[in-house]
Amino acid sequence: MEKVISSERIPVKMWLNEIEDGALEQAKHLANLPFAFRHVAIMPDSHTGYGMPIGGVLATKGVIIPNAVGVDIGCGMCAIKTHLTHIEHDDLHSLVDRIKELVPVGFNWHEKPCHAENMPGRKSESCMPIVYRQFEKARHQLGTLGGGNHFIEIQSGNDGYVWIMIHSGSRNIGKVVADYYNEIAVDLNGKWFSQVPKEWQLAFLPMDSQEAKQYRSEMEYCVEFALANREMMIEQIKRAFHDVLGVEFDDYDDLINIAHNYAAMECHFSQNVMVHRKGATQARQGQIGIIPGSQGTKSYIVRGKGNPESFMSCSHGAGRKMGRRQAIRELKLEEEQALLDKQGVIHSIIEAKDLDEAPSAYKNIDIVMDNQKDLVDIVVELSPLAVLKG
Repeated sequence: MEKVISSERIPVKMWLNEIEDGALEQAKHLANLPFAFRHVAIMPDSHTGYGMPIGGVLATKGVIIPNAVGVDIGCGMCAIKTHLTHIEHDDLHSLVDRIKELVPVGFNWHEKPCHAENMPGRKSESCMPIVYRQFEKARHQLGTLGGGNHFIEIQSGNDGYVWIMIHSGSRNIGKVVADYYNEIAVDLNGKWFSQVPKEWQLAFLPMDSQEAKQYRSEMEYCVEFALANREMMIEQIKRAFHDVLGVEFDDYDDLINIAHNYAAMECHFSQNVMVHRKGATQARQGQIGIIPGSQGTKSYIVRGKGNPESFMSCSHGAGRKMGRRQAIRELKLEEEQALLDKQGVIHSIIEAKDLDEAPSAYKNIDIVMDNQKDLVDIVVELSPLAVLKG
Protein backbone atom coordinates (compact mmCIF):
# COMPACT_ATOMS: atom_id res chain seq x y z
CA MET A 1 0.00 0.00 0.00
CA GLU A 2 1.20 3.48 -0.80
CA LYS A 3 2.87 5.95 1.53
CA VAL A 4 1.89 9.58 0.83
CA ILE A 5 4.03 12.71 0.97
CA SER A 6 1.82 15.80 1.01
CA SER A 7 4.36 18.61 1.33
CA GLU A 8 4.55 19.48 -2.39
CA ARG A 9 2.13 21.03 -4.93
CA ILE A 10 0.57 17.62 -5.52
CA PRO A 11 1.05 14.45 -3.44
CA VAL A 12 3.79 11.87 -3.99
CA LYS A 13 2.49 8.33 -3.48
CA MET A 14 5.19 5.72 -2.89
CA TRP A 15 4.97 1.93 -2.81
CA LEU A 16 8.17 1.47 -0.79
CA ASN A 17 9.28 2.00 2.78
CA GLU A 18 12.69 3.50 2.05
CA ILE A 19 13.81 5.68 -0.86
CA GLU A 20 17.25 7.12 -1.50
CA ASP A 21 17.59 10.87 -1.04
CA GLY A 22 18.27 11.58 -4.72
CA ALA A 23 15.18 9.72 -5.90
CA LEU A 24 13.00 11.43 -3.28
CA GLU A 25 14.26 14.84 -4.34
CA GLN A 26 13.48 14.02 -7.98
CA ALA A 27 10.00 12.80 -7.02
CA LYS A 28 9.35 16.12 -5.28
CA HIS A 29 10.50 17.98 -8.39
CA LEU A 30 7.92 16.04 -10.39
CA ALA A 31 5.22 16.91 -7.87
CA ASN A 32 6.03 20.61 -8.20
CA LEU A 33 5.78 20.76 -11.99
CA PRO A 34 2.93 23.15 -12.89
CA PHE A 35 1.48 20.67 -15.38
CA ALA A 36 1.78 17.51 -13.25
CA PHE A 37 -1.63 15.86 -12.77
CA ARG A 38 -3.27 14.51 -9.61
CA HIS A 39 -0.24 12.92 -7.92
CA VAL A 40 3.13 11.30 -8.65
CA ALA A 41 3.42 7.51 -8.27
CA ILE A 42 6.72 5.94 -7.19
CA MET A 43 7.06 2.18 -7.61
CA PRO A 44 8.80 -0.14 -5.08
CA ASP A 45 11.91 -0.59 -7.26
CA SER A 46 12.57 3.15 -7.51
CA HIS A 47 16.04 4.70 -7.54
CA THR A 48 17.67 7.88 -8.85
CA GLY A 49 17.62 8.49 -12.60
CA TYR A 50 18.17 11.47 -14.90
CA GLY A 51 15.56 14.09 -14.06
CA MET A 52 12.96 11.54 -13.00
CA PRO A 53 13.49 8.57 -10.70
CA ILE A 54 13.57 5.14 -12.29
CA GLY A 55 10.38 3.44 -11.18
CA GLY A 56 8.38 6.66 -11.51
CA VAL A 57 4.99 7.36 -13.08
CA LEU A 58 4.08 10.93 -14.00
CA ALA A 59 0.85 12.13 -15.63
CA THR A 60 0.89 15.56 -17.27
CA LYS A 61 -1.59 17.92 -18.88
CA GLY A 62 -0.58 19.63 -22.11
CA VAL A 63 3.09 18.68 -22.25
CA ILE A 64 5.43 15.75 -22.84
CA ILE A 65 8.86 15.41 -21.19
CA PRO A 66 11.59 13.46 -23.07
CA ASN A 67 13.65 12.89 -19.90
CA ALA A 68 10.58 11.41 -18.17
CA VAL A 69 10.77 8.61 -20.74
CA GLY A 70 14.54 8.29 -20.81
CA VAL A 71 17.19 7.34 -23.33
CA ASP A 72 16.28 3.68 -23.84
CA ILE A 73 12.85 4.32 -25.31
CA GLY A 74 10.66 1.22 -25.43
CA CYS A 75 12.96 -0.82 -23.22
CA GLY A 76 10.99 -3.71 -21.82
CA MET A 77 10.52 -7.40 -21.26
CA CYS A 78 9.25 -10.35 -23.20
CA ALA A 79 8.74 -13.92 -22.07
CA ILE A 80 7.60 -17.16 -23.64
CA LYS A 81 6.74 -20.49 -22.05
CA THR A 82 8.13 -23.62 -23.70
CA HIS A 83 6.68 -27.12 -23.46
CA LEU A 84 9.94 -28.38 -21.91
CA THR A 85 9.89 -29.35 -18.25
CA HIS A 86 13.65 -29.83 -17.79
CA ILE A 87 16.99 -29.10 -19.45
CA GLU A 88 20.18 -30.92 -18.49
CA HIS A 89 22.97 -28.70 -17.15
CA ASP A 90 25.38 -29.60 -19.96
CA ASP A 91 22.68 -28.78 -22.51
CA LEU A 92 22.19 -25.40 -20.85
CA HIS A 93 25.86 -24.61 -21.37
CA SER A 94 25.59 -25.58 -25.03
CA LEU A 95 22.39 -23.57 -25.38
CA VAL A 96 24.02 -20.42 -23.95
CA ASP A 97 27.01 -20.87 -26.26
CA ARG A 98 24.72 -21.20 -29.29
CA ILE A 99 22.67 -18.14 -28.30
CA LYS A 100 25.91 -16.15 -28.04
CA GLU A 101 26.69 -17.14 -31.63
CA LEU A 102 23.29 -15.98 -32.87
CA VAL A 103 22.60 -12.87 -30.75
CA PRO A 104 25.20 -10.07 -30.61
CA VAL A 105 25.55 -8.56 -27.12
CA GLY A 106 27.05 -5.39 -25.68
CA PHE A 107 28.21 -2.97 -28.38
CA ASN A 108 28.20 -5.66 -31.07
CA TRP A 109 25.84 -5.53 -34.07
CA HIS A 110 24.98 -7.86 -36.91
CA GLU A 111 27.47 -7.57 -39.78
CA LYS A 112 24.65 -7.74 -42.32
CA PRO A 113 21.57 -5.53 -41.95
CA CYS A 114 18.18 -7.13 -41.42
CA HIS A 115 15.66 -6.96 -44.25
CA ALA A 116 13.95 -3.57 -44.33
CA GLU A 117 10.56 -5.27 -44.08
CA ASN A 118 11.52 -6.54 -40.61
CA MET A 119 11.72 -2.94 -39.39
CA PRO A 120 8.61 -1.14 -38.11
CA GLY A 121 6.78 0.97 -40.66
CA ARG A 122 7.69 4.65 -40.84
CA LYS A 123 5.69 7.82 -41.27
CA SER A 124 7.00 10.60 -43.51
CA GLU A 125 10.51 11.93 -43.02
CA SER A 126 9.09 15.25 -41.83
CA CYS A 127 7.40 13.37 -38.95
CA MET A 128 10.44 11.24 -38.14
CA PRO A 129 13.67 13.01 -39.12
CA ILE A 130 15.88 11.12 -36.65
CA VAL A 131 14.42 7.72 -37.50
CA TYR A 132 15.20 8.35 -41.17
CA ARG A 133 18.78 9.32 -40.33
CA GLN A 134 19.30 6.30 -38.08
CA PHE A 135 17.33 3.74 -40.10
CA GLU A 136 20.21 1.98 -41.87
CA LYS A 137 22.29 1.73 -38.71
CA ALA A 138 19.26 0.41 -36.82
CA ARG A 139 18.87 -2.39 -39.39
CA HIS A 140 22.20 -3.78 -38.13
CA GLN A 141 21.03 -3.53 -34.50
CA LEU A 142 17.69 -5.31 -34.83
CA GLY A 143 17.97 -8.61 -32.99
CA THR A 144 20.82 -7.55 -30.66
CA LEU A 145 20.78 -7.52 -26.87
CA GLY A 146 22.81 -4.49 -25.83
CA GLY A 147 24.60 -4.14 -22.51
CA GLY A 148 24.02 -2.88 -18.99
CA ASN A 149 21.12 -4.61 -17.28
CA HIS A 150 19.79 -6.18 -20.47
CA PHE A 151 19.69 -9.97 -20.40
CA ILE A 152 18.50 -13.26 -21.84
CA GLU A 153 17.47 -15.86 -19.27
CA ILE A 154 16.43 -19.48 -19.40
CA GLN A 155 14.17 -20.06 -16.40
CA SER A 156 12.28 -22.75 -14.55
CA GLY A 157 8.70 -21.88 -13.64
CA ASN A 158 6.70 -23.12 -10.66
CA ASP A 159 4.12 -24.10 -13.29
CA GLY A 160 6.48 -26.95 -14.22
CA TYR A 161 7.76 -25.48 -17.51
CA VAL A 162 10.95 -23.92 -18.86
CA TRP A 163 10.61 -20.26 -19.85
CA ILE A 164 12.63 -17.85 -21.98
CA MET A 165 12.86 -14.19 -20.92
CA ILE A 166 14.49 -11.17 -22.57
CA HIS A 167 15.11 -7.65 -21.29
CA SER A 168 16.21 -5.24 -24.01
CA GLY A 169 15.39 -1.92 -25.62
CA SER A 170 15.69 0.27 -28.70
CA ARG A 171 19.48 0.23 -28.86
CA ASN A 172 21.16 3.34 -30.30
CA ILE A 173 18.16 4.72 -32.18
CA GLY A 174 16.23 5.27 -28.94
CA LYS A 175 19.11 7.14 -27.33
CA VAL A 176 19.61 9.39 -30.35
CA VAL A 177 15.90 10.26 -30.44
CA ALA A 178 15.82 10.91 -26.68
CA ASP A 179 18.91 13.12 -26.65
CA TYR A 180 17.83 15.08 -29.73
CA TYR A 181 14.43 16.07 -28.37
CA ASN A 182 15.64 16.67 -24.83
CA GLU A 183 18.18 19.15 -26.21
CA ILE A 184 15.42 20.88 -28.19
CA ALA A 185 13.24 21.03 -25.06
CA VAL A 186 16.11 22.48 -22.99
CA ASP A 187 16.76 25.16 -25.64
CA LEU A 188 13.08 26.09 -25.98
CA ASN A 189 12.51 26.16 -22.21
CA GLY A 190 15.42 28.58 -21.90
CA LYS A 191 13.95 30.88 -24.55
CA TRP A 192 10.56 30.78 -22.81
CA PHE A 193 12.10 31.55 -19.40
CA SER A 194 10.38 28.40 -18.15
CA GLN A 195 9.59 28.26 -14.44
CA VAL A 196 10.91 24.68 -14.39
CA PRO A 197 14.55 24.95 -13.24
CA LYS A 198 17.05 23.69 -15.80
CA GLU A 199 18.91 21.71 -13.14
CA TRP A 200 15.82 19.52 -12.61
CA GLN A 201 16.50 18.00 -16.08
CA LEU A 202 12.78 18.00 -16.86
CA ALA A 203 12.57 20.21 -19.95
CA PHE A 204 9.20 19.82 -21.68
CA LEU A 205 7.52 20.21 -25.05
CA PRO A 206 3.95 21.58 -25.37
CA MET A 207 1.71 18.89 -26.86
CA ASP A 208 0.45 21.14 -29.66
CA SER A 209 3.97 22.06 -30.82
CA GLN A 210 5.58 20.59 -33.91
CA GLU A 211 8.50 19.38 -31.81
CA ALA A 212 6.21 17.42 -29.46
CA LYS A 213 4.35 15.85 -32.37
CA GLN A 214 7.64 14.75 -33.92
CA TYR A 215 8.92 13.42 -30.61
CA ARG A 216 5.76 11.38 -30.06
CA SER A 217 6.02 9.88 -33.56
CA GLU A 218 9.68 9.01 -33.14
CA MET A 219 9.22 7.77 -29.56
CA GLU A 220 6.37 5.48 -30.68
CA TYR A 221 8.56 4.19 -33.51
CA CYS A 222 11.32 3.37 -31.00
CA VAL A 223 8.80 1.47 -28.85
CA GLU A 224 7.85 -0.59 -31.92
CA PHE A 225 11.51 -1.08 -32.81
CA ALA A 226 12.30 -2.32 -29.30
CA LEU A 227 9.50 -4.88 -29.56
CA ALA A 228 10.69 -5.98 -33.01
CA ASN A 229 14.19 -6.28 -31.55
CA ARG A 230 12.99 -8.61 -28.79
CA GLU A 231 10.88 -10.61 -31.22
CA MET A 232 13.85 -11.19 -33.52
CA MET A 233 15.97 -12.33 -30.57
CA ILE A 234 13.23 -14.75 -29.57
CA GLU A 235 13.38 -16.23 -33.08
CA GLN A 236 17.14 -16.66 -32.77
CA ILE A 237 16.75 -18.29 -29.34
CA LYS A 238 14.17 -20.66 -30.81
CA ARG A 239 16.76 -21.54 -33.44
CA ALA A 240 19.31 -22.23 -30.70
CA PHE A 241 16.84 -24.54 -28.93
CA HIS A 242 16.33 -26.39 -32.20
CA ASP A 243 20.06 -26.64 -32.92
CA VAL A 244 21.01 -27.85 -29.43
CA LEU A 245 17.95 -29.78 -28.29
CA GLY A 246 16.13 -30.56 -31.50
CA VAL A 247 13.10 -28.69 -30.13
CA GLU A 248 10.38 -27.32 -32.41
CA PHE A 249 8.30 -24.34 -31.33
CA ASP A 250 5.00 -25.03 -33.09
CA ASP A 251 3.13 -25.62 -29.82
CA TYR A 252 4.54 -22.71 -27.82
CA ASP A 253 2.34 -20.19 -26.09
CA ASP A 254 2.05 -16.60 -27.25
CA LEU A 255 4.74 -14.06 -26.46
CA ILE A 256 4.21 -11.84 -23.41
CA ASN A 257 5.54 -8.32 -24.02
CA ILE A 258 5.57 -5.25 -21.79
CA ALA A 259 7.49 -1.98 -22.20
CA HIS A 260 8.63 0.16 -19.29
CA ASN A 261 10.11 3.37 -20.83
CA TYR A 262 7.51 5.33 -22.78
CA ALA A 263 4.76 7.95 -22.64
CA ALA A 264 1.17 7.43 -23.78
CA MET A 265 -2.14 9.29 -23.72
CA GLU A 266 -4.44 7.51 -21.27
CA CYS A 267 -7.60 8.25 -19.33
CA HIS A 268 -7.19 8.40 -15.55
CA PHE A 269 -9.55 9.93 -13.01
CA SER A 270 -11.84 10.91 -15.94
CA GLN A 271 -9.09 12.99 -17.56
CA ASN A 272 -7.03 12.36 -20.69
CA VAL A 273 -3.43 12.76 -19.59
CA MET A 274 0.03 11.96 -20.91
CA VAL A 275 1.34 9.17 -18.69
CA HIS A 276 5.13 8.90 -18.55
CA ARG A 277 6.44 5.56 -17.30
CA LYS A 278 10.18 5.50 -16.67
CA GLY A 279 11.13 2.09 -15.36
CA ALA A 280 7.49 1.24 -14.65
CA THR A 281 5.05 -1.03 -16.47
CA GLN A 282 1.36 -0.80 -17.16
CA ALA A 283 -0.76 -3.02 -14.90
CA ARG A 284 -4.37 -2.66 -15.98
CA GLN A 285 -7.02 -4.97 -14.57
CA GLY A 286 -6.24 -8.48 -15.85
CA GLN A 287 -3.22 -7.36 -17.92
CA ILE A 288 -0.37 -9.91 -18.00
CA GLY A 289 3.06 -8.46 -17.30
CA ILE A 290 6.61 -9.33 -16.34
CA ILE A 291 8.64 -8.27 -13.30
CA PRO A 292 12.22 -9.60 -13.40
CA GLY A 293 14.49 -9.97 -10.43
CA SER A 294 18.23 -9.40 -10.49
CA GLN A 295 20.69 -11.88 -11.92
CA GLY A 296 20.32 -15.06 -9.90
CA THR A 297 17.00 -14.18 -8.23
CA LYS A 298 13.40 -14.96 -9.08
CA SER A 299 11.30 -13.22 -11.72
CA TYR A 300 7.54 -13.10 -12.01
CA ILE A 301 4.75 -13.27 -14.54
CA VAL A 302 2.04 -11.09 -13.03
CA ARG A 303 -1.55 -10.01 -13.59
CA GLY A 304 -2.43 -6.37 -13.09
CA LYS A 305 -5.08 -5.21 -10.62
CA GLY A 306 -5.75 -1.88 -12.32
CA ASN A 307 -5.07 0.16 -9.18
CA PRO A 308 -6.01 3.76 -10.12
CA GLU A 309 -3.68 5.26 -7.48
CA SER A 310 -0.60 3.97 -9.34
CA PHE A 311 -2.05 5.09 -12.68
CA MET A 312 -2.55 1.35 -13.24
CA SER A 313 1.20 0.70 -13.06
CA CYS A 314 3.68 -1.52 -11.22
CA SER A 315 7.44 -1.94 -10.88
CA HIS A 316 9.60 -2.98 -13.83
CA GLY A 317 12.01 -5.09 -11.79
CA ALA A 318 13.88 -5.27 -8.51
CA GLY A 319 15.57 -1.87 -8.82
CA ARG A 320 19.15 -0.96 -8.01
CA LYS A 321 20.33 -0.33 -4.46
CA MET A 322 23.92 0.37 -5.51
CA GLY A 323 25.26 2.43 -8.39
CA ARG A 324 27.36 0.62 -10.97
CA ARG A 325 30.68 2.09 -9.86
CA GLN A 326 29.82 1.53 -6.22
CA ALA A 327 28.98 -2.13 -6.88
CA ILE A 328 32.27 -2.72 -8.71
CA ARG A 329 34.17 -0.94 -5.93
CA GLU A 330 32.50 -2.57 -2.92
CA LEU A 331 31.25 -6.03 -3.89
CA LYS A 332 33.51 -9.09 -3.76
CA LEU A 333 33.80 -11.10 -6.95
CA GLU A 334 34.30 -14.47 -5.22
CA GLU A 335 31.30 -13.92 -2.94
CA GLU A 336 28.94 -12.99 -5.76
CA GLN A 337 30.13 -15.90 -7.89
CA ALA A 338 29.71 -18.31 -4.97
CA LEU A 339 26.16 -17.07 -4.41
CA LEU A 340 25.22 -17.90 -7.99
CA ASP A 341 27.26 -21.10 -8.21
CA LYS A 342 25.53 -22.42 -5.08
CA GLN A 343 22.21 -22.12 -6.90
CA GLY A 344 23.59 -23.91 -9.94
CA VAL A 345 22.90 -20.87 -12.16
CA ILE A 346 24.95 -20.42 -15.32
CA HIS A 347 25.73 -16.73 -14.85
CA SER A 348 27.63 -13.78 -16.29
CA ILE A 349 29.68 -12.64 -13.27
CA ILE A 350 33.10 -13.49 -14.70
CA GLU A 351 35.30 -10.49 -13.89
CA ALA A 352 35.28 -7.62 -11.40
CA LYS A 353 33.79 -5.31 -14.05
CA ASP A 354 30.68 -7.55 -14.10
CA LEU A 355 29.87 -6.79 -10.46
CA ASP A 356 27.65 -3.87 -11.49
CA GLU A 357 25.08 -6.56 -12.39
CA ALA A 358 25.64 -8.80 -9.37
CA PRO A 359 22.61 -9.80 -7.28
CA SER A 360 23.81 -7.74 -4.30
CA ALA A 361 23.71 -4.56 -6.41
CA TYR A 362 19.91 -4.86 -6.52
CA LYS A 363 17.04 -4.63 -4.06
CA ASN A 364 15.43 -7.72 -2.60
CA ILE A 365 12.79 -8.78 -5.14
CA ASP A 366 10.71 -10.44 -2.41
CA ILE A 367 10.33 -7.09 -0.63
CA VAL A 368 9.58 -5.34 -3.93
CA MET A 369 6.81 -7.82 -4.70
CA ASP A 370 5.38 -7.61 -1.19
CA ASN A 371 5.20 -3.82 -1.47
CA GLN A 372 3.00 -4.01 -4.58
CA LYS A 373 0.46 -6.62 -3.58
CA ASP A 374 -2.25 -4.07 -4.30
CA LEU A 375 -0.89 -3.51 -7.82
CA VAL A 376 -0.39 -7.05 -9.19
CA ASP A 377 -1.04 -10.72 -8.49
CA ILE A 378 1.70 -13.30 -9.12
CA VAL A 379 0.78 -15.79 -11.85
CA VAL A 380 4.06 -17.72 -12.31
CA GLU A 381 7.24 -17.65 -10.25
CA LEU A 382 10.41 -18.13 -12.34
CA SER A 383 13.83 -19.25 -11.09
CA PRO A 384 16.96 -18.69 -13.25
CA LEU A 385 18.76 -21.59 -14.89
CA ALA A 386 21.10 -19.67 -17.21
CA VAL A 387 21.75 -15.94 -17.68
CA LEU A 388 23.34 -14.21 -20.67
CA LYS A 389 24.23 -10.52 -20.35
CA GLY A 390 25.99 -7.95 -22.46
